[in-house]
Amino acid sequence: MTEFPKLMIVIGIVFILIGLLWTFVGKLPGDISFKKGNVQFYFPIVTSIVVSIVLSLIFYIIGKFR
Repeated sequence: MTEFPKLMIVIGIVFILIGLLWTFVGKLPGDISFKKGNVQFYFPIVTSIVVSIVLSLIFYIIGKFR
């Protein structure tokens, strides 16, 4: 039962780091963005891949310590 609070703290730290990264980096090269008239489409494909890799590594490391 003591593992759950630690896991929640780690998840919170991960979200804070992702938020800071997103704030400072913003749009990565490779993200798709179209603007035509008053319509704008933005799909952060590279950002999504980077976040996925980082989260996978973090959860892999957490799994090693269980």
